[in-house]
Amino acid sequence: MSVTLDKKLEEPMLSEEESVLVRSAQRCIMAALDHSRASKIALLSESEEAIDKDTPVLELPPKVLRFMARTLGAMAEGKTILLMPKGQELTTVQAAHFLNVSRPFLSKLLKEGKIPFRMVGSHRRVTHEDLVSFKTYMREAQDQAMQDLIDQSQELGID
Repeated sequence: MSVTLDKKLEEPMLSEEESVLVRSAQRCIMAALDHSRASKIALLSESEEAIDKDTPVLELPPKVLRFMARTLGAMAEGKTILLMPKGQELTTVQAAHFLNVSRPFLSKLLKEGKIPFRMVGSHRRVTHEDLVSFKTYMREAQDQAMQDLIDQSQELGID
């Protein structure tokens, strides 16, 4: 089954009160995972004080609960969240946006073979995994270049 959620959220970021609630939910999930290795979450309404047979219960693997906790934490901090299925292919416009570069610059990288792509008719498609790999490679290269500059400045006695 394939589901596409390609809608831009028009709602404003979480209010301060909502952020506090989301952060609290994150802490509850993490505490449950840390202490009891919980795989179930009971959902109580404001009027309920205890769990009974009518209380809705979500049973999820711990990995999913950790993912939910990280997602809630990001939401509470006002961060943007992007969910993408494994193997997702992006257009050159989407890929350029993901890398925060212009589309012509991305096209140059594709032509130079720095990022793999495939043709769909006359259009190029790039996998999300290849973009993440390229982004990681570039980050490491930038970090190494910065370290080289620091080493050179120390050798020359420049502070």
